[in-house]
Amino acid sequence: MDVLFQQLVNGLTLGSVYGLIAIGYTMVYGIIGMINFAHGEVYMISAYLAAITMAILAFCGLESFPLLILGTLLFTILVTGVYGFVIERIAYKPLRNSTRLAPLISAIGMSLILQNYVQLSQGARQQGIPTLLDGALKFQVGDGFVQLTYTKVFILVAAFLGMAALTFIIQRTRLGRMCRATQQDRKMASILGINTDRVISYVFVIGAAMAALAGVLITMNYGTFDFYAGFIIGVKAFTAAVLGGIGSLPGAMLGGIILGVAEAQFSGVVNTDYKDVFSFSLLVLILIFRPQGLLGRPHVAKV
Repeated sequence: MDVLFQQLVNGLTLGSVYGLIAIGYTMVYGIIGMINFAHGEVYMISAYLAAITMAILAFCGLESFPLLILGTLLFTILVTGVYGFVIERIAYKPLRNSTRLAPLISAIGMSLILQNYVQLSQGARQQGIPTLLDGALKFQVGDGFVQLTYTKVFILVAAFLGMAALTFIIQRTRLGRMCRATQQDRKMASILGINTDRVISYVFVIGAAMAALAGVLITMNYGTFDFYAGFIIGVKAFTAAVLGGIGSLPGAMLGGIILGVAEAQFSGVVNTDYKDVFSFSLLVLILIFRPQGLLGRPHVAKV
């Protein structure tokens, strides 16, 4: 029983990070109907930026954890947002009126460019950061204990606050209304005076900011990363977006949590070597009975 609860905690932590990255995929798809396959590399770059920023702030004598993590988050989100903007301008905007295949190939090319750029500039070896938050909460469950580290508590709280802030922006602000209008009907939104090109750029920046938050959190949790880390977690986050319903923000977070919990439970109870097989099998099973995902809208073919 204690193993199940411990893996539940681990799964919620991992799933919340999957959900944050999946938001980037689902927002871009909701706006332009295409998948940003360079989004995983944006997360990977944010992990490097987080480690570099932490090192610089610590070297300058900043030892307070709240100030250290706040400075790291602000700088990482800002720079990663610039990366998201540049990716949209280079890989997507020039091909917006072309065939649907061209932006897809361009995004894959951008993904490979970013991978090699980081490999050349930072090296191919695995990098790491020390543990920033020591200590844990322990709860007795049956004959064993469930451990909830302070790092996991921080990750869960930060992920929830990030999702709440994004929900507020989309539902309550002028930018959010423009995003929703562009998602529903881009041509009509343009006719009504909305600069849809600018809105699309904003969406890429917001998605990159969510990936940056995830990059900082998952780097704190695992402590290690490399130039290839974006591919694996990018595929997992894309899976979470499809599982929850591509184009749905709540679906992206729900899909991430379900995927993270399923992986963790399978790893703890059965075998960690086949957790990816189980996760993708779960995805296939759900899509067989609900092709639009858990919270996605059914697609109605136009006659």
